[in-house]
Amino acid sequence: MATTTKAALDHAQASAKAQVLIESLPWLKKFRDTIMVIKFGGNAMVDDDLLEAFAEDIVYLHHAGIKPVVVHGGGPQINRMLERLGIESEFRGGYRVTTPETMDVVRMVLTGKVNPELIESINAHGPFASGTTGEDAGLFIGKRRPPIAVDGEHVDLGRVGDIVGVRTEPIHALLGAGMIPVVSSIAPDADRPGESLNVNADAAASALASALQAEKLVILTDVAGLYANWPDKSSLVSSISTTDLEEMLPTLESGMIPKMRACLDAVTSGVSKAAIIDGREPHSVLLEIFTEHGIGTEVVPD
Repeated sequence: MATTTKAALDHAQASAKAQVLIESLPWLKKFRDTIMVIKFGGNAMVDDDLLEAFAEDIVYLHHAGIKPVVVHGGGPQINRMLERLGIESEFRGGYRVTTPETMDVVRMVLTGKVNPELIESINAHGPFASGTTGEDAGLFIGKRRPPIAVDGEHVDLGRVGDIVGVRTEPIHALLGAGMIPVVSSIAPDADRPGESLNVNADAAASALASALQAEKLVILTDVAGLYANWPDKSSLVSSISTTDLEEMLPTLESGMIPKMRACLDAVTSGVSKAAIIDGREPHSVLLEIFTEHGIGTEVVPD
């Protein structure tokens, strides 16, 4: 009897797995040969299990015929290094105030630690990932951001930049060679040759997705999505139009504004859809892309 019960259970589990695979079929057909830009960040960057699950998701997309492009920041790692070196870290309006000293640390951490570790995790499954930065081959063109208004005060963010141009040839070359580009969000300063700019990784992913005319932009974060009435967790928004998001944007908590602005800019620039998802959930990328309802909040054109 026990053997029969176990066999029935095994069959039920196998059937459930088959159903999941069948549910993914329409999305596999729809997204094959398309480019998806995925911004990696938050707790998933510092949790080994989540990092491993993310790498598996990216490799799965690659084997499914999708062309993933990964863009990463490194906020938690940068914070730790600044603290270790005794350098004060300041955020204003959701952005890191970046002095020349801070910029040296940002560059060191992103290109010397975060990018290689992410590549190593992906390449544990095969020689697929290739690292690059916004400085390499002129990928990004950056300009220093002018002072911003925060609570009625003009704040100079220092070496914080905006991407004003993207040269897509380096990414297309990597994709054409069957590689997974892994891009760190640093840009050369177009007005000050030899200087680097700290670019918000959400904005960098958005600019790259727009330039590549990606099918989708996915941003991993540390919340379940956009809430219409935070902290009321029942107010989670599953889908929002660009017009409605534009109206809501000024009312959002400062840390959420860059993420939602990135989604808005991408979709209004021709990216089909953008989503923010909870990177604390293992395999959140696959859940977003290959299930009917996805997870998190999706931004869609009007």
